[in-house]
Amino acid sequence: MTEPSSAPRSTGPRPAWLTRNVKVLCGVSFLQDAASELLYPILPIFLTVVLGAPPAVVGAIEGLAEGAASITKVAAGRLADRFDRRPLIGAGYGLAAVGKLLIALATVWPLVLLARVTDRLGKGMRGAPRDALLVEGVPKGQRGRVFGLHRAADTAGAVVGPLVGLVLYEALDHRLRPLFWIAVIPAIASVALVAAVRDPRSRKSADGPRSGSGSPTTADGTAAKAVRTPWRSLPRPYWRVLGILLAFNLVNFPDALLLLRAHDLGLSTAGVMGAYAVYNLVYAALSYPAGALSDRLPRSLVFATGLLFFAIGYLGLGLIHSPWAVFVVLPLYGGFAACTDGVGKAWISTLVPDRQQGSAQGLFQGATGAAVLLAGVWAGLAWGTDGHLPLLISGGIALVLAGALPVVARARTATP
Repeated sequence: MTEPSSAPRSTGPRPAWLTRNVKVLCGVSFLQDAASELLYPILPIFLTVVLGAPPAVVGAIEGLAEGAASITKVAAGRLADRFDRRPLIGAGYGLAAVGKLLIALATVWPLVLLARVTDRLGKGMRGAPRDALLVEGVPKGQRGRVFGLHRAADTAGAVVGPLVGLVLYEALDHRLRPLFWIAVIPAIASVALVAAVRDPRSRKSADGPRSGSGSPTTADGTAAKAVRTPWRSLPRPYWRVLGILLAFNLVNFPDALLLLRAHDLGLSTAGVMGAYAVYNLVYAALSYPAGALSDRLPRSLVFATGLLFFAIGYLGLGLIHSPWAVFVVLPLYGGFAACTDGVGKAWISTLVPDRQQGSAQGLFQGATGAAVLLAGVWAGLAWGTDGHLPLLISGGIALVLAGALPVVARARTATP
């Protein structure tokens, strides 16, 4: 199993990995996540308290939404290796904005299901093309920094969103629905910012030459060949890592259920929003350091550290009984996302050649999303009155995986 080498030092005026696309896509993700996470912590409460949906519906909605995203991620990844990536990214963020508009209009929970599926279809459409552009021209030894910074910017939006939502919730006399309308504004702004993205393969790129054939062009002006990547041609180390990460995500159910658990413990709606903001603050603060660390240490070790944080978060939420303890456990759980999200993408990106980035990222994100779908369904069905049982099951399994992952990765590396 391939592990990263130390990143070379940049000798230019700015780091070599900090490309135009990295900066623009960080801004796009910040805006979109501010919109998404303004809604996310209150959505389980809106579903169960306002619309009368049972907890199993919350898990099913999030699971089905992630399942729809999973299918789209695989298809979008294939398209990203063959066609211009910016239109796919723009359409993905556009669908996410439509999803938020549908939530604002919802009066019954099936419309929320449609909205979440639409939103996640957009996420699936944009994910692999965006991640392929993020690493365009970036050395493999610096990709942890790229994904770490992107996750930090994305999650900074997830800090701002709930905090803005909390202020507005208090200012608007504890009414939830106006918040849904406000969230549409940054969502639309993120779509507009996609226009600043530059795809070196695109004939429409302002920084590159144009091809008269209508096909994407390379840097020297020649028409680029459409790349059709058979999945069987993806390297063996890629499949090994994919299998490991897929197994973990079968116990990684949607965070909406964690927020429902926090509410069940006695936190008010404002308290849930505040706790979620603190979680995202930790996630944002640790994402870049974790990504940079994964450029210097084995990524399997950094990822395993994330699994340890996951176990602490799930076991903690399953065992605590006091509402105040959520403000201790949920921030610790933020270390899980910081050490796994960007690090997992960077790990995958180093295992395949650049021409296969879209297909590799799409299949990885799609397969792990499908696993989250299954996790959301079984956890929702097993939730019961307070959800402690699925939390303890997932936390215990993650604890075992945290200890086993570095050992398995080391053994794979030693195997000729």
